[in-house]
Amino acid sequence: MYDYIKGILTKITAKYIVVEAAGIGYIINVANPYSFSQQMNQELQIYLHQVVREDANLLFGFHNETEKTVFLQLISVSGIGPTTALAIVAVDDNDGLVAAIDNSDIKYLTKFPKIGKKTAQQMILDLAGKFVEVSAENSKAVKIKTAENEQLDEAMEALQALGYKAAELKKIKAFFEGTNETAEQYVKQALKMLMK
Repeated sequence: MYDYIKGILTKITAKYIVVEAAGIGYIINVANPYSFSQQMNQELQIYLHQVVREDANLLFGFHNETEKTVFLQLISVSGIGPTTALAIVAVDDNDGLVAAIDNSDIKYLTKFPKIGKKTAQQMILDLAGKFVEVSAENSKAVKIKTAENEQLDEAMEALQALGYKAAELKKIKAFFEGTNETAEQYVKQALKMLMK
């Protein structure tokens, strides 16, 4: 089992990032790959959780230990797999998540992809009162002036990888047309809109 990896960020895709350490490139699944764009070709440290299955050996990565803790608590719930937990972590609203669980707010919880009423009830049952109180850390991203449509397309691809449906994303994309943000900012803003 791994705790963290320290290496050079060499690749960013809609679903994962690649970190090179000791000459090996590790594919790491992360909530919002574009949130790492400022660290491209630089050394960084990412907290890890390894999932070993019959057909795959996967690494999931997090900016900090708080994010990792939230993820681990979520996958302890029956019916929530690593990909679904990553989609919940991506919203970056830990206070809202804790409040929804503690207040039995099923409506809020079912807005996450692949979370139905039954799984939401299970989350409340398993995590109410046990969830670590965590606050989302503010990270200031420097805007990169690049082709706006390309950034928006990348963001939509990342959201689709988290499990959001194309029909939902079509409306979000239309809302952002003509704006100029980084893919990271598009993902963050879109997630806030999807949770309303």
